[in-house]
Amino acid sequence: MKPLTSYTGKLTDEQASALETALSSRGFKFRAVPYARFAGEKDKINVVFYESGKLVVQGKGTQEFIEFVLEPEVLKQARLGYETVLNPDLLLPRIGVDESGKGDFFGPLCIAGVYINENVVKAWKDAGIRDSKNISSDKKISELAELIRKTPGCVVNIVTIGNEAYNRLYARMKSVNTILAWGHARVIENLMGQRHQMNPAPVKAISDQFASSKDVVAKALMSLGREIELVQYHRAEEDLAVAAASILARDGFVKRPGETGKGIQCGTAERRIDSRGRGGEEICGGAGRRESAENRQGPFPHGLSGAGLARAAEKGMAEELRMVGHLPSS
Repeated sequence: MKPLTSYTGKLTDEQASALETALSSRGFKFRAVPYARFAGEKDKINVVFYESGKLVVQGKGTQEFIEFVLEPEVLKQARLGYETVLNPDLLLPRIGVDESGKGDFFGPLCIAGVYINENVVKAWKDAGIRDSKNISSDKKISELAELIRKTPGCVVNIVTIGNEAYNRLYARMKSVNTILAWGHARVIENLMGQRHQMNPAPVKAISDQFASSKDVVAKALMSLGREIELVQYHRAEEDLAVAAASILARDGFVKRPGETGKGIQCGTAERRIDSRGRGGEEICGGAGRRESAENRQGPFPHGLSGAGLARAAEKGMAEELRMVGHLPSS
């Protein structure tokens, strides 16, 4: 078993003070880190405690630091290797949903869903599956995505909305959150349609809360999706199922431009633009402007509610949804 090289967790104020004292007594060099209350480094270990209460430990000395410093002096409890004993909910069969490509100039919007159960959780124990935003290598994303797809018992589904389809959807919906709500609901519906492959059946679906109101996604749920509990909260990628979904979505986003973006004569595959849709000309310039207009995503002001999404789908979005590939032809 490979030694642990990264760790994240939550600390109380009292525990954070104990950790800061432990670092100081061991000669850690403190440094400034954005949004961190304190951060220290020494030899092969980096420790950062954020204002949010989140602790991040990284480096080759992570496992030793947890076993001989963090657990005995700060947590006062042996947790490493006992996570599922201390929190049995980590083994519950569930669906995680996440997206990639929201706000990027080029490339599709990819929404992925992943079903996991106890056997899958145990199979991934040392695989390094985590929020894709914490993985800088596209190669590593690809490797983990392949592992996720091939893990026995794991069921996945991905909805990919290309730029042409995205822009048509946006022209009708007027809101990126409404498009995301439909995408998340569609993925959950697709996965619930594969329940015969899931053992045991999922008890809940978990999604990152991207809108101010949880109703945006809840109202977009379809018939099968309404049969399962929907849980939404910020930083949901800390859950293993959502983290796996974030990896699949990112993998789909990274690979799709290379397959379909032959008309883009630019040196970059993705670009975030402002709320008025500007930015493509800055990258491409001149001859690239026509290609960027065809391949880019539209702007992102807010608009329709989840209920508006449902009504729009009923009143004229069938063509776009079939074009995306997630409704059958009439």
